[in-house]
Amino acid sequence: MPPKISKTTLRKLQPKLRMIADGDTTVNVVRAERCAALAVVKPALLNKFKPLRGASAAPVTLREMKKKPRTPPLKTITGEVLTNVFVYLRDPASEEPPCGTRPHARSGQIMQVQTKLNEIPKLAEDEEVAYVELAEALKPPAPALAELRPTAPPFGLRRFGHASRHKYGADVLIGIVDVQGFDFAHADFLDDTGKTRFVRIWDQGGDARSSPDKNGQFSYGAEFRHEHLNAAIKAAPKLGLPATDIEKQSQMIEGSHATHVASIAAGNRGICRKAPIAGVLISLPQGDEDRRLSFYDSSRLADAVDYLLQLGAELKKPVVINVSLATNGHAHDGSAAVTRWIDAALTTPGRAVVVAAGNSGQERGETESDIGFITGRIHSSGTIPAAGLERDLEWVVVGNGIMDVSENELEIWFSAQDRLAVSVRPPGRDWIGPVEPRQYIENRVITDGTVLSVYNEVYHPANGLNYISLYLSPFFSATEVVGVPAGTWQVRLHAREIRDGRFHAWIERDDPQQLGRVAEREAWAFPSFFTETTLVDDTTVSSLGCANRAITVANLDEAQNRVNISSSQGPTRDGREKPDVAAPGTNIVAAKGFADAADEWLAMTGTSMASPFVTGIVGLMLARKPRLTAAQIEAILRRTAKPLPGKSFAWTNDAGFGVLDPEACLAEIEHIDDRKDLG
Repeated sequence: MPPKISKTTLRKLQPKLRMIADGDTTVNVVRAERCAALAVVKPALLNKFKPLRGASAAPVTLREMKKKPRTPPLKTITGEVLTNVFVYLRDPASEEPPCGTRPHARSGQIMQVQTKLNEIPKLAEDEEVAYVELAEALKPPAPALAELRPTAPPFGLRRFGHASRHKYGADVLIGIVDVQGFDFAHADFLDDTGKTRFVRIWDQGGDARSSPDKNGQFSYGAEFRHEHLNAAIKAAPKLGLPATDIEKQSQMIEGSHATHVASIAAGNRGICRKAPIAGVLISLPQGDEDRRLSFYDSSRLADAVDYLLQLGAELKKPVVINVSLATNGHAHDGSAAVTRWIDAALTTPGRAVVVAAGNSGQERGETESDIGFITGRIHSSGTIPAAGLERDLEWVVVGNGIMDVSENELEIWFSAQDRLAVSVRPPGRDWIGPVEPRQYIENRVITDGTVLSVYNEVYHPANGLNYISLYLSPFFSATEVVGVPAGTWQVRLHAREIRDGRFHAWIERDDPQQLGRVAEREAWAFPSFFTETTLVDDTTVSSLGCANRAITVANLDEAQNRVNISSSQGPTRDGREKPDVAAPGTNIVAAKGFADAADEWLAMTGTSMASPFVTGIVGLMLARKPRLTAAQIEAILRRTAKPLPGKSFAWTNDAGFGVLDPEACLAEIEHIDDRKDLG
């Protein structure tokens, strides 16, 4: 960090945010391509600093540093890069610090701020600020394609009892937060008059319409209203264009994830087939330069939830929101800023949020060619029984087999009662460390070109735990990128003082992306993972699914009558029972977005498909009992779930309390107000 920043200010900044602020403009302009919570202020900088992909990509190399590695001193923090952060205030009643370049939102003691990196120290120095944390990356869903041209699902497939009472969700708003675009003109969303059942689409990365709120929290993106969408549908035949090309969203991917999910929850062949639908499209551009100019982080998710809840209040309807996206950072105990934000919103009756558990459950390949386990080996845990002992974790960096040009992140969380030191060993190198409690290494260039940062922090302000965070970053410059060497990196925990001894570790996953050629090989940004000996195959539910009041859903393979091998497993780090239930998520046929009329349906597999099934059922429950609380809904789902064959009613880490039983849920809510006076 630059001089003149006090140690007190440093302690208020999340380590990852400190590491980013400690990078110069060049580093952070390049980093913005891969970091969801960073965006470049001046588009002209994109031409100066090349992206990692495409014909104009910066050269990628793997080389020994010719001189002794040295981190150059940073004179000033860059003001050319914006960031989204969550600010923890000391007092819920305290005044808000006057910082940020867009109107921010607040939920109790947590506030969202968008600001330039060089304004972060000023923000942290405010006496009302306890801690500043970078917004987490939202991971795009990665469902498996099951069938390209399946038969359309029959209209009666997802019909459930008590229709005269729940009216197929006519009095409930179904909210979908997702990516790749909403095909509002698909036949599965048109009513009997040919009008779309989408009442709003907020495209957070778009500019085709005005933003929902020009002066407030939602003062970005484009809002398509019901009248806009229906006018496009009416004009489409005359213009010879699809309606979606007339009211154009920033993402319109054939077979779009958002369209498929909305179809399961509320399509005409889905569950809430009479419900109004509202979609929020998280900005996830395909182009590298666009990624540098956009945000797709957890602060955007918090905005999406608030927007949909406010729309529900405007329409005077209860709201159930489906989120088939994931975050994987933080402590997986519900203490992350975005999960606390969601929990606070769910204290009001008539609201529910349903979250996909994630697709990180696979431990090993089922066949020789099956590499699905790579996205599953994200968690390790254990107990160090006494001071003086050590524990090694094996962390595999893959890339293209030679190097990785993405940033790799590992977080280790443990009791505040304990004190651990940490050492790191690059492949074929000597140990670096140990880094003792309250010590850190920040942006140190080691001999192979990797930029290493290690932070050993005590008493995290969100949950009081201690944690160690490690970052392996490529060496970024204006002319080239030096990749992180592939191989097994060893992380050694040294027990200095032990009273509890338990720890959990998670890898923040990258998404596989092909970036271009390096000599004779392709460069990849590829997920790092634990070796099979280090992996502990549980506690892999996404951190978003660890929110206390979110309903977290596992993927049921109905044909096999078991939980799909890819479905993430619980419990949470603090031992809570997530996922809640399992629902059909394997080979699910639903609407195929932005395709021609002869190719309207698509079959996909993932917890992304299981979650909207539960969203639809919760919609029917709220249609019948609009004052149900999120806690009551969760309890009813758990109470009425059916165990898988050979299982009891006890919670299990893969299926939760069992398989969702829609008819039992709808029957159970009829007794909510059925009290008998025995006097």
